[in-house]
Amino acid sequence: MSALLNLKNVHAYYGAAHILHGLDLHVNAGERVALVGRNGVGKTTVVNTILGLASLREGHVHFGGQDHTKLRAYMAAQHGIAVVPQGRRIVANLTVEENLLLGAAVGRKGPWTVAEIYKLFPILQERAHTPGTALSGGQQQMLAVGRALMANPSLILLDEPTEGLAPVIVDQLAVIFSRVADQGTALLLIEQNMSLVVRVAHRYLAMAKGSVVAQGQVVNSREGLHDLEAHVMV
Repeated sequence: MSALLNLKNVHAYYGAAHILHGLDLHVNAGERVALVGRNGVGKTTVVNTILGLASLREGHVHFGGQDHTKLRAYMAAQHGIAVVPQGRRIVANLTVEENLLLGAAVGRKGPWTVAEIYKLFPILQERAHTPGTALSGGQQQMLAVGRALMANPSLILLDEPTEGLAPVIVDQLAVIFSRVADQGTALLLIEQNMSLVVRVAHRYLAMAKGSVVAQGQVVNSREGLHDLEAHVMV
């Protein structure tokens, strides 16, 4: 099977700081992959490299069979890559619905419309005309996910989507992420919450010092959770 996303021998930098060291990573169409590891090992830099926000000085990024090594961030959504960024980044002066429509501005056709997002997250419909930043943390994360889906992407990059959220909201998001993946959207999940990883992902990649050091299938069990937690401590 040819990969939807493929990073090969990637070396990425912020200025003079060398963050990713020969990283290899792939995600197949419709696949659910988790990227795990300690803070500071380069997980968010993987996202920024895919989006063209980090300086890629060696290696290649391919998406959908095309070379995206020189992709610019504003072009990612046009090519079918959406991101739910760390910190959510809800636009402060826009309502909930306006934030959702912002996600659709790229003009890609697909199943996700405002009406479908409201079915997925009924609370967003209830608060459609409320400023997006007036929502609770969990509701803002739902809005960030909905906004990404409105781009009708082939791949969603989820960067620490449960950070700072209550367990009940994490449980809700686990169900939503699985439902989205079941409809054919590939997920690259960057997450510290291993209980979420075992409920959502099918395969994991463990990072240390800027490269992938272990990978395998995710087993949704107590033993699987223990194994993942051990890899995070690498």
